[in-house]
Amino acid sequence: MSTAGRRAVAVVNGAESLLNTLADAGVEVCFTNPGTTELHLVGALDSVPRMRAVLGLFEGVATGAADGYARIAGKPAATLLHLGPGLGHGLSNLHNARRANSPVVNIVGDHPTYHKPYDPPLESDIETVARSLRGPVRRPANAAGVRPDAVSTIAAALEPPGQIATLIMPADVSWSDGVGTDGGADGTPVRPRPTPAATSVVVERIADVLRGGDEAALIIGGPAGRAAGLCAASRIAAGTGARVFLETYSSRLEHGAGLPSFPRLGFYPEGVLGQLDGVRHVIVAGTPVPVAFFAYPGRPSCLIPDGAQAHVLAEVGQDAVAALTALADLVAPDHEPAVTEPGRPGLPSGPLTVENWPAVIGALLPEHAIVVDETISSGIGLPAATAGAPRHDVLAMCGGAMGEGLPLAVGAAVAAPSRPVIALEADGCAIYTLSALWTQARENLNITNVILNNRSYAILREEWHRLGPGDSDPHTNRLLDLGEPNIDFVGLARAFGVPGSRATTAEELAEQFARAVTEPGPYLIEAVIPPVA
Repeated sequence: MSTAGRRAVAVVNGAESLLNTLADAGVEVCFTNPGTTELHLVGALDSVPRMRAVLGLFEGVATGAADGYARIAGKPAATLLHLGPGLGHGLSNLHNARRANSPVVNIVGDHPTYHKPYDPPLESDIETVARSLRGPVRRPANAAGVRPDAVSTIAAALEPPGQIATLIMPADVSWSDGVGTDGGADGTPVRPRPTPAATSVVVERIADVLRGGDEAALIIGGPAGRAAGLCAASRIAAGTGARVFLETYSSRLEHGAGLPSFPRLGFYPEGVLGQLDGVRHVIVAGTPVPVAFFAYPGRPSCLIPDGAQAHVLAEVGQDAVAALTALADLVAPDHEPAVTEPGRPGLPSGPLTVENWPAVIGALLPEHAIVVDETISSGIGLPAATAGAPRHDVLAMCGGAMGEGLPLAVGAAVAAPSRPVIALEADGCAIYTLSALWTQARENLNITNVILNNRSYAILREEWHRLGPGDSDPHTNRLLDLGEPNIDFVGLARAFGVPGSRATTAEELAEQFARAVTEPGPYLIEAVIPPVA
């Protein structure tokens, strides 16, 4: 029988089969912090040039970077984690990735199958922990089963709207031989299934709601936070008078001059209910109905105003952009979107404050930037300050687990090496995953890190006043204080191989930021601002 046109096969071990399968399917980057059980996979990473391996010193850096990569590249990266404890270390940012609907191929090494019955010290229930991420979990039984299980895992990660799919690799499966592909260029990438569309019946029903004349609010999120969705929402607002809001935290938001700009929903229940005051209909597209981030005594959990109706134009995972466009064509066929004119704030002067530091960023933000925003309580003025700046992407922490900003920046910079990445970080968040700076230096990533240092867990001081948990003063409570001793972020950055400087005035921040964004490689600016009063 002729072998012409047939794909060549070779005997490879399970680890090599996995890496070739990932590369064939279009997965090109693996963020990792490996251990003994993953060493054959480490060897395979070295022998498969189509797969870029990026080392993090902590698993939470690897998982957060995979999230950032997926948001910018639009496809999954792989993680490689060490047994159950490694998965546990990475779980916080896998949670954030799940809430951002980012596709991630999560690979976890395990003991050899014959070794597990002896209950070695690092033995744990990996499956149970991985299933908490609500994605499928697979475990190849042998090397021959690696390729089909890997293909299924990649396909599952790409299921709309994206999910965390986990493949557990026993060490003996990794080192055993099995028939696999030669890793040639004729491998077929795994394609995501088409995103389901909202039905025309739903679109027409909501068009009727908007034509009814009652006050309405439209809340958009997910893919609707990009240009086409923003423009469709703006047309709907122009044609019907509906108020448009962004979800509180967007996985990827396009922002800046030439685009519509909408307020995002507030963090606290009373703020959201104030934004929606008088609304009779709340329409959501690409995001769930709004709920409170935390529960507060005497405050509702669901933030739909009393007497208002909720309507779902497009579920999370449906094509929200197409639904918004179809709705705009029905209710605003002759309206154009209102876009923000180019314009930057003037450079402020004097000591840095919560109010003036965003103006420095807005005045100097480079073109085509990717802005990672984990400023928490310090960044309330950032959206307005950057609304007229050159068009840029904003990545926010979607799951509420602090410490993802610096890893997100790593993944975004790997996905888009020609774009400047700006990581804006609260000090309390930054310290969780500060070792991401080492990866930035190792990979020479083009990231400017700005650490907003108020030497406190300022967000918890705000929460204290709402919850009233005790008689002590949150400003003197040592559990909310990050001073004594003060953290030297510049010194820590230099220890990880990243140059840095400290700014206490708007002039210093402007000079340091302007220089940092024009120089290659990573840089850190510690911006010292006053604590929350």
